[in-house]
Amino acid sequence: MRRNYKLGRGFNPNFLIIANQPARSVYSILEQKYQRLQKELMGGVIALGGIFCTGTLWYWLVEKWSLLDAAYMTVFTLATVGYGELHPLGKRGRMFTMCLILMGVMAIGFIVNRFTEALIQGYFQEGARIRQQRRLVDSLIGHYILCGFGRTGRQIALEFHAENIPFVVIDSAVQSVEAALTVGYTAVQGDATLDEILLSVGIDRAICIVAALPSDAENLYTILSAKTLNPKVRAIARATTEEAVKKLTRGGADAVVSPYITGGKRMAAAALRPQVMDFLDGVLTGTESSFYMEEFLVDPNSCVYVGQTLRDAKLRSQSGALILAIRHADGNLIVGPTGETRIEGGDILICLGTAEQLRALNQILSPLNFRLPRPPK
Repeated sequence: MRRNYKLGRGFNPNFLIIANQPARSVYSILEQKYQRLQKELMGGVIALGGIFCTGTLWYWLVEKWSLLDAAYMTVFTLATVGYGELHPLGKRGRMFTMCLILMGVMAIGFIVNRFTEALIQGYFQEGARIRQQRRLVDSLIGHYILCGFGRTGRQIALEFHAENIPFVVIDSAVQSVEAALTVGYTAVQGDATLDEILLSVGIDRAICIVAALPSDAENLYTILSAKTLNPKVRAIARATTEEAVKKLTRGGADAVVSPYITGGKRMAAAALRPQVMDFLDGVLTGTESSFYMEEFLVDPNSCVYVGQTLRDAKLRSQSGALILAIRHADGNLIVGPTGETRIEGGDILICLGTAEQLRALNQILSPLNFRLPRPPK
C-alpha cells in the first residue's frame, strides 16, 4: 500500500525517490526459504500420492485385479522391496510397472532430498523461531519500533534493552536481523517504508517509532507512513543534514536528531565543560548509572496534588527525587521551580533521582506511561 504525500512549498520531490522503488516482500528471506521448502515437500508428497493412485487404478481397472491387490502391488512396487508379481503381467503391464518404479524412485528421492536439506539447514528450527517471533510481535502493545539496526540503531537498541523497553527491530538486511536476533532482540526483516511492514509490527499499537535508517529519504518516508497509520505515535528520526532536519520535521517527526550536529555539539561541550557532560551522560543513559532523569505527567483526574505548590506537596521529602523543571500544558518551561511553583493538571515534571526515589515518586504521581520509571538493569 503506497500513498502519495504532499508537503509544503519548496519540498524537493527527489527526496522521496524511494517511493518509486519496487516493493519488497513482507516475508523475510528466511521465511521465503522456509515456505519454499514447505511447498516443495508438499508437492513431493502430492506427487507420490498421485503416482500411488495412478498405479492402483491401473492394476484395478486395466489389469482387472481386486482393489486390495492393486493397492498392495503399487505399494511394494514404489517401495522397491523386490516382491514378485501377485498375478501374471503382460508386456503392457510390465512396461507400466517399470515406469511406476522410476516415477516412485524420483518422487521419494525428491522428498528425501528436501527433507535432508531441511534438517541440515535447520529450516524446521527456523520455522519454529519465525512462528515464535510472530506471536511475540502480535502480542506487543504500547511498544517501540526501531527502524534500522546499523551503528546508530544498535546503540538505540542497547539503551532500550537497558531500560526494559519492549521494542521490535526492522531492517532490510538479513545480516542485521540475524545480529539482532543473536543478542535476543525481537527483529523483523523488511522495508520499513512499506505500510504492510509497519502494520505487521503493530504500528497501530505502538507508542513510539524511531527511524534510524541510513538514508534521509527512507527516514522521511517511514515517518510519513507511520504518522498516517497512527497519528498518535511519537516519531523520532535520524537526519544527516540540516535540510533533512527541516523536511523531517515538516513531514511529521516529533523530534529529529542529527548524529553529526549533535555529536559536534557534544564534543565541543566535552572539551569546554567536561564535568557537566560526564554528569549528563550518567543520568541520561540507562546503562551503568546510579542516577536517572525521568518525566512524569500530572493527571488531573488521579493526582491529589493538582493545585498545590511544591512546598505544600512535599514531593522532595516524600520521595527524595529532585524536580529539575516543569513544563506546563501550554508549553511553558520552568527550570528550577521554587517552592511557590504550583502544580497544575497536564504538567510534566522532569525529575532526577535514584531508581528507588523515582519509584517512590511514581507511586505519588501519574507517570507519563505505565513503564516509567523503569527499573535499572
